[in-house]
Amino acid sequence: MNFNAEQFAATQKANLSAAADLSQTAFAGFERLVELNMAAGKAAVGESFANMQALMGAKTPQDMMAVQASLVQPAIEKTVSYGRHLSDIANSTSAVFTKAVEGKMAESEQAVKSLVENSLKNAPAGSDAAVAVIKTAFEAGQTAAETLKKVAKQAADTAESNIKAATAQAEASVKSVMSKAKAKA
Repeated sequence: MNFNAEQFAATQKANLSAAADLSQTAFAGFERLVELNMAAGKAAVGESFANMQALMGAKTPQDMMAVQASLVQPAIEKTVSYGRHLSDIANSTSAVFTKAVEGKMAESEQAVKSLVENSLKNAPAGSDAAVAVIKTAFEAGQTAAETLKKVAKQAADTAESNIKAATAQAEASVKSVMSKAKAKA
């Protein structure tokens, strides 16, 4: 395979462009995370003062218990909402990186495949058996790599759905406990 300077320069330019795009994606994800944390922090400070005023306004221990109970549910809902936003930021940023990596892997696999095919075309006469073994080994390697990619994707999808299910179950449990506490009060 003849690899000239123009091909090398084009490859380097494409890699640099891909790296720049991924850097922008990383910074955008980080920026979203900072915005989320700033909003959550600002809201927490404001709510802390409002909650303290509500607690200070309680006249009896029963009033204080009622105020405390009324503050728990919104705090839990906000925590769950924060977790969902955090998960969304991580998932969307990760999806862009995964797509870029998969694209580069596909390009690399194609380049290796072309190199192997071109090298095998120029194999000396009488080496047909060796060429067949190399082709079989290469195809087996590609099949194994595809299988591993599928398994990794299934594992990631399963983990994500398990996290969503656990979050929903925790939220439902908290709501149930809060409903029972309100019924007793």
